[in-house]
Amino acid sequence: MTEESEAMTLTVEEAGLALADPKAYADDRRFHESLALLRRESPVHRVEAPGYTPFWGITRHEDVLEIERNHRIFLNAPRPVLGTAEFDALNRQRAEQGIALRTLVHMDDPDHRVVRAIGADWFRPRAMRALEPRVRELARRYVDRMVELGGECDFAREVAVHFPLYVILSLLGLPESDFDRMLKLTQELFGGDDAEFQRGTTNEEKLQVLLDFFAYFQGLTEERRKHPTGDLASAIANARVDGEPLNDFDTASYYVIIATAGHDTTSATIAGGLHALIEHPGQIERLRGKPELMPLAVDEMIRWVTPVKEFMRTAAEDYDLRGVTIRQGEAVLLSYPSANRDEDVFDDPFRFDVGRDPNKHLAFGFGVHYCLGAALARIEVRAFFEELLPRLGSIELAGPPEGIATTFVGGLKRLPVRYSLA
Repeated sequence: MTEESEAMTLTVEEAGLALADPKAYADDRRFHESLALLRRESPVHRVEAPGYTPFWGITRHEDVLEIERNHRIFLNAPRPVLGTAEFDALNRQRAEQGIALRTLVHMDDPDHRVVRAIGADWFRPRAMRALEPRVRELARRYVDRMVELGGECDFAREVAVHFPLYVILSLLGLPESDFDRMLKLTQELFGGDDAEFQRGTTNEEKLQVLLDFFAYFQGLTEERRKHPTGDLASAIANARVDGEPLNDFDTASYYVIIATAGHDTTSATIAGGLHALIEHPGQIERLRGKPELMPLAVDEMIRWVTPVKEFMRTAAEDYDLRGVTIRQGEAVLLSYPSANRDEDVFDDPFRFDVGRDPNKHLAFGFGVHYCLGAALARIEVRAFFEELLPRLGSIELAGPPEGIATTFVGGLKRLPVRYSLA
């Protein structure tokens, strides 16, 4: 069966179910076939997947943008990311007990605006300029690491995952001895649907990962309140809202979102970006000939990979979108990979183009929930490839890449490569 005939056998209902299937996200071609079909035939699509509370899949760039703009109607709470009905119920129960994860992703205004401000100064342009020399130093270290690995490595596991981890945890002020622990917990958190990374298959086991995060960061909070330093962890631990410190769970939640999303998304972009360059060698030569294209190339890598796959929103009132009425209390899934391949917005969206301009991707979201660490992510990706490409003699795949099974955050978990480096 050819790819074309295989695509023709895919129904809209099957395409919609892919939005709730972690394994579907690991099959890039099949997944994008599903998204393209939804954009064409059912851009506001009712998904009734077994084990999940029904939701509307939103796959057009214009519609994702419209919902992001209407943040007073489409709320993050109580269902900010896709989870099974059982997992959602367990989260609600823990929220009622005051022991649930409550990151910026979970919040709406006014709480979101106030709590976001706690760490905002650490990610402003002035702070990023001060951090950039350190980021470039670390980029050099990890390209040197590729040399040490002898011309062949699993780039995703041995390089891409460690460089941004080191950057963000250093910014937080965590000791290097704890970095491996944070990596393992992050992989368990975002890889809860992947057999290789998950701690277990039950919801209780998945929630235990969060409790382990909380326990670690509770100890960090106590230490930084007793002995504050000049790092981001101290700023979070000693922050006050309306004159009162954040409670233990809100403080730990802030650490969790910075420590996890701050590196896993960037490592996915770096690994996926290198894979795209290997698959499109002409783009490597184009970048070498015109290094001034690197900022555009970075955003194209981010669009191409789109490491955050979805966020959910819940309608606070009835809302009509493309002739479909989304009822109060119903949830929508914002499909960022689909928005970032929308044929109405991107010229030839399935072409990897390091000079793409304009590039109106939504990988960082939009509006009040725009990614706090977007500037840092761009600096990290740019620094790494500006260090790698001038030293790169040749590079090719040394085995099949493999994606992580997830509906939330992820990319390649394996990228075997063979290369020559100066």
